[in-house]
Amino acid sequence: AAGVLINTAGLLQTQAEATGEESTQQVSDRLQVQSATGNVTVVSGEDVVDSVNVTVTKAPGAGDIKLENVTYEFVTDDSVETDVINGSGSGSSISNITSATNDNVITERGDRYILNFTATTAIGKNLQGGDRVQLTLTTAAGASTVTELRVPDSLVDRNAVAL
Repeated sequence: AAGVLINTAGLLQTQAEATGEESTQQVSDRLQVQSATGNVTVVSGEDVVDSVNVTVTKAPGAGDIKLENVTYEFVTDDSVETDVINGSGSGSSISNITSATNDNVITERGDRYILNFTATTAIGKNLQGGDRVQLTLTTAAGASTVTELRVPDSLVDRNAVAL
C-alpha cells in the first residue's frame, strides 16, 4: 500500500508540474506590440488606411514564439475577423526587421518582426479617419495581447499614420 501511495504521489507531482508549466506559458509566452502604423491611400476619392503594420517582439520572460502559430482577431464596430497570421487567404504576412534567424520565430527579446494586415481582408474593411479597432494576438500557448488601434481623425495629405 505504501508503494502505491508513493507512486500516486509521484504521478500527482508530475501532473502538477506540467499544469504549472502550461499555466505559466499561458501568461508569459505572449507578444509585445512595439508600434502600429497604417498605410494611407485614396480609394474612390476618399483617404483611407488600406493596410496595417504592427511591429512585435516577445514579452519579457516569454519563450520562443512561432509567429505562424499566432492567431489574430480584429474587432470593429461592424465585425469580428479572426485568422492565423500568414495563413492562406488571411490577408496577413510576416516580415523580419531584425533577428538572429529569418524563420518567423521570435527567440530573443531583440528580435523584431512586422505583421502586415491588408485591411479589406484581415479587418473586413478599409479604415477611415476616427475609426477604432481592437487587435488581439494570441500565441499557441494561449497568451493574448490586446491593443487598441486608433486612426487619426484626418488622413488628408498623409501617406502613413501612427495608429
